Amino acid sequence: MKGKKTKDAAVPAGVRQPLTKHIHKYWQWYVMMLIPVIYYLVFRYVPMAGNVIAFRRYRAGSSILGDEWSGLKYFRQFINDQNFWRAFRNTLLLNFKYLVISFPITIIFALLLNEVKNVRWKKFVQTISYLPHFISMVIVAGMIRELLSTSGPINSLIRSLGGEAISFISLPEWFTTIFVGSGIWQGLGWGTILYLAAMAGISPELYEAAELDGANKFQQCIYITLPSILPTISTLLVLNVGQLCGSGAFEKVFLLYQPTTYETADIIGTYVYRMGLESGNYSYATAVGLFQGIINLVLLTAANVVSKKTTGSGLY
Repeated sequence: MKGKKTKDAAVPAGVRQPLTKHIHKYWQWYVMMLIPVIYYLVFRYVPMAGNVIAFRRYRAGSSILGDEWSGLKYFRQFINDQNFWRAFRNTLLLNFKYLVISFPITIIFALLLNEVKNVRWKKFVQTISYLPHFISMVIVAGMIRELLSTSGPINSLIRSLGGEAISFISLPEWFTTIFVGSGIWQGLGWGTILYLAAMAGISPELYEAAELDGANKFQQCIYITLPSILPTISTLLVLNVGQLCGSGAFEKVFLLYQPTTYETADIIGTYVYRMGLESGNYSYATAVGLFQGIINLVLLTAANVVSKKTTGSGLY
C-alpha cells in the first residue's frame, strides 16, 4: 500500500478542487440542497417577476404582464393614501415594540436556562417553553379570543374583583398589549435555541478561571457568557431589525383584528390583502408590497452596517 494514492487524498492547503470533482465527491450534500434551492426558486424568486404589475395596469384574467403601462401611478396613489400611512406606522410600532420587549427577555431566559444544573428540570422547562411555537396560529388566535372574551376567564376574574368586563379584542388601545404578550408567550422558548447552542460552545475553563479569581455567577455572565455569544446576538438582532417593516405578523393580526381596531392593528400585510384580494386592486397592492420589500432591504442593510461597526460581526 506504500506509495498508493487514495481516491480521497487530502487537497493541499490553498488549492481549490474543481467544481465537478467537488460535486462528485460530496454529491449527497448537493442532493440534499436541491429541495431548499428548488423551494426558494419556485416560491421566492420566480414570483418576483410578478412585481412588474406594480408599473402596469392589471385586470383579473388578463396577461400577467398587465394591459398597459402605468409608470409610478400606483406608487403616487398609496403615498397620498392616509390609510396606507396608518398601516405603515402600525407595522413599525407593533414590530418595534415586540422587538424591544421580547429580544432582551429571550436572552435573559436563555441565560437563566443555561445556569440550571438539574438536567431533568432543564429539559422539562425547555419542552414547556418550546411547545407554544408549534401550535397553529389559528389555534393561538382562538385561544386568545376565548381568554379575552367578555365571558372568558380573565373578565370573570375582573368581575369577581368588583370590576367591569372589558372587551379587549374590540378596543384598539389593547391590541398592542395582546400582540406583544401573545408573541412573547409563543416564541420565548424557541428563541433561546440558538443562544443555548452558542453557550454550549463556551469553554468551561473560562468559568473555572473566573471562579478562582472570585467572580460570582452574575459577573461570569456579564464578562464571559454575553461576550462569547455576542456574534449570535448581533446576527439575530440584524435579522429582526430587517423584519421591522415585514409581514411576519400578518397571520396573527389578520386573525385578531377587526374594523374597530384598525387604528392600531391594521398593518401593511392586512392592508395589501384588503386592497388586492378583497378589492381587486392588484397593481396597487403589488406596488405597496414592493415598497415594503425595499424598506425591509434598507433596514436590513443599515442594521448590518451598524452591527459590523459596533460589534465587529454581522449577517454578511
